[in-house]
Amino acid sequence: MGALETGIVWGADVVMLQEPYVEREGYNISDPGYRLVRGGRTMTAIRRDTHLQFSEVDKGGDGDVQVFDIRYPSGRKMRLVNVYDQLRQEGGVRSQGRPAQTARWREIMQQEKILLGGDWNAHSDRWDPQCPPKRDAIFLENLMDEYDLIDVTGGEETHSNTRNGETSGSLIDFFITKASMADRLEISTDLATTSDHAIVCAQLRWDEGEGAKVSRKVTGWDIDGLKLKEEEENYKKAQKEWEDKSSKRPVLDENSGEDDLQKEAEWIQRNFVNHLNRCCKKVKVCARSKRWWTAEIAENRKILGSIKRARKKGEASQQQVRRQ
Repeated sequence: MGALETGIVWGADVVMLQEPYVEREGYNISDPGYRLVRGGRTMTAIRRDTHLQFSEVDKGGDGDVQVFDIRYPSGRKMRLVNVYDQLRQEGGVRSQGRPAQTARWREIMQQEKILLGGDWNAHSDRWDPQCPPKRDAIFLENLMDEYDLIDVTGGEETHSNTRNGETSGSLIDFFITKASMADRLEISTDLATTSDHAIVCAQLRWDEGEGAKVSRKVTGWDIDGLKLKEEEENYKKAQKEWEDKSSKRPVLDENSGEDDLQKEAEWIQRNFVNHLNRCCKKVKVCARSKRWWTAEIAENRKILGSIKRARKKGEASQQQVRRQ
């Protein structure tokens, strides 16, 4: 659920999940902001109020590969592929063969504008300069060579593993695409997650103004932020300014007419919006965002991310990560 809420906060049209809990533990989850499309060991969440049109295309892979054709309001088209490339487990034991590699990749790659991302479970210094011994990378390297794909990463480790008290990291969660698409991608990595995998965000920028006619965000103000202890002086000042300004307005009573009420409502809306713009930080929030996602949770996620980064540098322990 944390990945989906991160998607809401970042304004993501789609969130691609691999090994979701719904697959591993039989959980039946839903989300008010996203429509969940389940595969096997992949699941793709599509924003309910997106302005994009998504069409799922079956290209095999036994549920470990999900393919979506996307159409923009302008008519532009692209293909998005969600991949989980790992051996199938039977009775807790990994068997031979990776279902994702059996997908009809020649058909998948027929779309020129294509973005592929997920958990590749492949280790190579081709995309990870700090790569441990190279392994399980032949399929992905051959796919990239055959279709002239390049990796697009944030340069940070995306997976941590602890064995025998030793912690190691690797970069196995990332996007690959054509060079023409890579120039339009902005990648960021969020380590503040309870999973052993980071959240990787890819923002795709087309021509300036693409989709600008459709807005799915509601502008608001961080009023809770103004109530923080360090903002106490500014909060009291804002309160006094509004009290001074509003106290000069006439008091409406049962003798007030419809026009009086309309004028007062317009005055309050106009002046209170201007007052909030001056006193509060403006934010953009999704109308479907969860009310339980508080500032405390966001702050704890930041702390968790900083501890994980410190752990990678040897400045914190795995126990500290678990406690947080």
